[in-house]
Amino acid sequence: MSEQHLPVQARPNPPEPLPQRSSMPNYLAPIVFLAVLAACILPVMALGEAAVAIGIVVGIILGAVLAPCVRISAQWERMVVFRLGKFTAVKGPGLVFLMPFLDSARVVDTRINTLEIPRRAAITKDNVPLSLDGVIFLRVSEPSEAVIRVRDYAFSIQQYAQTALRDIVGSMTLDEVLADRELVGQKIEQLVETEIVGWGLEVAAIRIQDIELPEDLKRVMARQASAEREKRATITKAEGDRDAASNLAEAASTMAASPGALQLRTLQALEGLGASQSNTIVLTIPVEVMQALQAVKAMSDHPKTKE
Repeated sequence: MSEQHLPVQARPNPPEPLPQRSSMPNYLAPIVFLAVLAACILPVMALGEAAVAIGIVVGIILGAVLAPCVRISAQWERMVVFRLGKFTAVKGPGLVFLMPFLDSARVVDTRINTLEIPRRAAITKDNVPLSLDGVIFLRVSEPSEAVIRVRDYAFSIQQYAQTALRDIVGSMTLDEVLADRELVGQKIEQLVETEIVGWGLEVAAIRIQDIELPEDLKRVMARQASAEREKRATITKAEGDRDAASNLAEAASTMAASPGALQLRTLQALEGLGASQSNTIVLTIPVEVMQALQAVKAMSDHPKTKE
């Protein structure tokens, strides 16, 4: 019977290291090489071909040794210099001289770097699973501390941010996470800053980019939002009907106090209906007849005055 081997989950690959080499070309190295070569050849040119050959060999060796010791550091770069393996100084920007065979330098970029927080699953305080990702804005404030105390500060701070992300989401409800992403990023930033004290790093900001919810939860939230909109629409319509009824009552009182107002309103309604060609209006009783009938009715309601 053959053994069944369970698949081994691969560990996530560490992020690519931040750029450590200088982006500014070191154009002084060939100049130094040529200057050293010329200094070794010119004094011995009058001594013969053998002396010139020896001068060329010596100049090439010295130029190859001295040329890399003269470097240029850009404004945003710092060189952490080690002499025989021991930290000596942080040099730059500008022209930097190193001791041949003794000094070694590591270039650190002090600009704000962007690190991605990979998408990770988390569970909120009300037991709702979701997936989040984010971004870290990081700057090296102390190059010597960042190089000496941390082997790979980019990978380390990413791991701290992922752990803090799960902890913060686990202490908040789903509504709180969805309502205020900036607050989630600020809490993660506070936790990360407490962990990287002494690393020579400065976290400019941490922001949550995307929040992914399960499909069934999205459908439930969509139904809830639809029901909430229907509720607001019903309330708005009821309030409109109430205001319309109140306005109609006031209009009826005004028309009752002014006999001609009702007739003018009737004529306005007829004019609105007559604007459409599909409507035909037929007035069987003139308005004057209606006014005469109303006058007769008014005279019959009042008793005749005695002569």
